[in-house]
Amino acid sequence: MSDCVLSLINSSRHLEMTRSMTTETTTALPPVHFWAVEDLRGLDFDPLLDRLLREEPVSRIQLPNGEGYAWLVTRYDDVKFVTSDPRFSRKAVIGRPITRLAPHFVPMADAVGFADPPEHTRLRKVVARAFTAKAMARLRSSAQEFIDGLLDEMERQGPPADLMQSLNIPFPVAMMCELMGVPSCDRDQVAEWSRTLISAAHGREASERANAELGTYFSTLLDIRAEDPREDVAGVLRAAVDRDELTLAEAVGLAVLLQVGGSHAVPNNSANMVYALLTHPRHLDRLRTEPELVPQAVDELLRYIPHRNAVGLSRIAMEEVEVGGVRIPEGDAVYVSYLAANRDPEVFPDPHTLDFDRSYNPHVSFGHGPHYCPGAMLARMESEVVVSTLWERLPGLRLAVPEEEIRWQRGALIRGPVSLPVTW
Repeated sequence: MSDCVLSLINSSRHLEMTRSMTTETTTALPPVHFWAVEDLRGLDFDPLLDRLLREEPVSRIQLPNGEGYAWLVTRYDDVKFVTSDPRFSRKAVIGRPITRLAPHFVPMADAVGFADPPEHTRLRKVVARAFTAKAMARLRSSAQEFIDGLLDEMERQGPPADLMQSLNIPFPVAMMCELMGVPSCDRDQVAEWSRTLISAAHGREASERANAELGTYFSTLLDIRAEDPREDVAGVLRAAVDRDELTLAEAVGLAVLLQVGGSHAVPNNSANMVYALLTHPRHLDRLRTEPELVPQAVDELLRYIPHRNAVGLSRIAMEEVEVGGVRIPEGDAVYVSYLAANRDPEVFPDPHTLDFDRSYNPHVSFGHGPHYCPGAMLARMESEVVVSTLWERLPGLRLAVPEEEIRWQRGALIRGPVSLPVTW
């Protein structure tokens, strides 16, 4: 056999091996799904999340902004694994153009949301001092008084009313400002900065400006607390700075994170809860006849409501890690979906049904692991006060327009109605 023939045979074998290796590599990596993240109505569950949870629980996605792809983990047990395993880092996200929903990405330096243990543990330990059961009990009395005042004004003006402007926005904002130590004269401005910072619609420049202005505001408030100590969050953070437990920059970063989260997420979540009850009359009738069911119902509403669009903050795999039988390479970005985890049928039977008899309800609506939401207790309390008080005060409360005429926020990170017209 001539050299030419041998060369041809060897080339053929090499080509077959290359094709085989290419096929194996292609098979090993799942396809990249472009996630356009359409604006959805009301409580509609994202169809891509639903499909990936059922068919491809560890998948790859590309979001409308940023670069490249990221892994998306949707199954309940896998979500809890990723969010508690130290091999997945939040801190490593900073400075990377990771694919994301928001067109701009402006994390504040020293923000606890981008810290990893042990730094994160140190920061959270300080925050926990402000969210004690004693503090929540003190706030509950204020919450009831404040919501009664809002409903008094609604009744004085008479129906119809926009529940977003009359109650769902001012109530949580007031509670968060009281907890933080923000005086009432500053609440509107602080709330406006918070809305601008969290919204994708205002643009990067506006978000960066709001971020800086909030930082300056809380830096000043912490200086005031050095001369006027109080038991609010600003006072707790100032005391931690004075004991060298936090730097001033860390304390300001914590204050901004807490204020923005509490002022934006809860108004939309509580409005979504009210909308869910107004559009599930049998569930509403049951709560009115069984008020003791409210805490359990609020937990189920928290599980059921798709409170955000797409996903939140990502993590970076610091080494190769297997998740749900899939190998995620070192350096890759990883998102988890708490929304999808809350609909995992292995944990929640008939997950797409709102069920107030769901006594076992280990939902992850407030996150999981080190970054579990520090304000979970406050958010639960506020939701319980809203749900229990609204129909006690206004038993005939109902939508003032057909359900299909409710307008929903567009291009938002947190889902919720633009307005919620009601009558009684």
